[in-house]
Formats: sequence, structure tokens, C-alpha cells
Amino acid sequence: MINREDFATEIKLRKNVRQAIKIIKGRRSNKLMESKNKEKHLRNIIQDLLIEAQAAVTTTAKHASTGINMLEDLLKNSNILSVLEKGYKSLTTDKEQRTSYRNHILVAVEKSLAPEESRKLSSDTEVEATEEVGGPLAEDISIDVDRPEDDPDFIDVEEKEVVKDDGEVEKEEFAITGADKTGRNKAYTDFQTISKVILRAYDDLDNPEDLDLFEEYLIKNLALYFDKWESDLETTVEEPAAAADAEANLGAEEAPGEEIDLEAGEDVDVGEEEEEIELQEVLRHLNVDDIIKNLL
Repeated sequence: MINREDFATEIKLRKNVRQAIKIIKGRRSNKLMESKNKEKHLRNIIQDLLIEAQAAVTTTAKHASTGINMLEDLLKNSNILSVLEKGYKSLTTDKEQRTSYRNHILVAVEKSLAPEESRKLSSDTEVEATEEVGGPLAEDISIDVDRPEDDPDFIDVEEKEVVKDDGEVEKEEFAITGADKTGRNKAYTDFQTISKVILRAYDDLDNPEDLDLFEEYLIKNLALYFDKWESDLETTVEEPAAAADAEANLGAEEAPGEEIDLEAGEDVDVGEEEEEIELQEVLRHLNVDDIIKNLL
């Protein structure tokens, strides 16, 4: 059985524990808010510095490589980054969707540039071979047919229109085996928007070194931007473990079913008298060091 003094002491103790938990959580919340405000302020300063630096750079301050210059112009003056950022950040159900989106975009960019580079290199080889061997002049060739297509020597290289079922076949070819399909589908849609812009800039280059640098640093920069956008999404802050444990322990003490056996005929008045009990008197029955250790 619990006597009147012990019962009053326990109630006072629980009240003080609750108050201590609130104070600790409040302090930690204030520290976290202060830290976030400082980080936000620092980000704003850095952003202002970057804007000022970009404004100070003149159009003549270029890189040593034409390929890098073309890439910088592409990323600054096109919608590529805005399209990819919007698509990437829209996938919020789980990280697998964003990982799939990222991988599909990077692989698709690499695959789209590979045939263009091969075409340019093979074209240069054919021109060199023709110059070495020598060929007939255009004025020496006469065509007697009405339509060039009717000549038996005509080689038709025009691509024939291929009818696909709502793009499903092409989408399956775009896919990476085992990757999340939601991320794949979103990446497929967005890549259709940006692919022509990339190829148009890439097609302006001819030097093999410029082609290699353009492709290499395009993929590297896209990967870095994906990392940046992922960090932007990581804003969830979990409750400190110590506060969660303290609340769990307090809840267990107040669980339903706890019985207090009082002596028959004795009324317990938990009112102003118990509220006036000094904290020092309560602490006589407690191990203060253990309580502070558990709270912190």
C-alpha cells in the first residue's frame, strides 16, 4: 500500500519530470531553429556572392576548351536544369524513384551522344579517304532520269517513319533492368524535352577533344546537380532519442490499470497542501543524479 505522503510525492515528481522534459525539448528546439537560421543566412550570403561573381564575369572570360564553353552556355541558357530539377524533386514517395530517374537520365544522355560522335568521326574519315583517292567532279556526272530515286545507283538513307504503340516499345528500350518504373517513366518524358537541345549544342562541335570534354563534363555536372537536389529534399529533422525515451518511460508509469491501495476510511486530498510541498523535500526521496542522467 502507498501512504498519503508517498502518493503526494509521486504526483509532484511526475509534474517536475514533465516540466523538465518540456524545458529540455524547448532548449533543443531553440538550438535547432537557431542552427537552421544560421545555415539559411549563410546560404543567402553565398548565393549573393555567386550572383555578384557571375555578374562580374565578362563574356570574354571563357574556358580553354570550346567544348566546355559550349556546355556552359547550354546549361546557363537552356531549360535543361530546370526540367530535370522539377522532374527529380516531384518524385517524393521514396528515394528509389529518384535514383531510377537519375540513372535513366545519365545513361540516356551518354547513349544519345555516342552515335553522334561516331557519325562525326566516320564522316571525317570518309572525307579524308575521298581527298586521297580523288573522285569525279560534280559537273562530270549526268543524270538522265526524272526522279533521283529512280536511278538504280541511288542509295536511300532517309529514315522511314516507324509507327509505335504510344511509344511503349521505345520506353521499354529506354529502361534499365530492375530500376523503379515510376522514375523511368518520368525520366523518359523529361528526356524527350531536353534531348534535342543537348544534341543541337553537341552537333556544333567537331573537334574530337571538344566532343569528349563536352560529354564528360555534361554527365559529371548533371550527376552533381542531382546530388544537390537530393540534399535539398533532406529537410526532415527527427526528435532527439533522449526526449522520445523520456516520454515513453513517463507514459509507462501512467499506464491504465495501475492500482493504489489506500487505507480504508482515509481520504486523500491532493490539493493546495500538496502543491505547496517544497521541491527539496521531494528530492530527499530521489536519486537526482539518475534522473538528470536519463533526461540528458
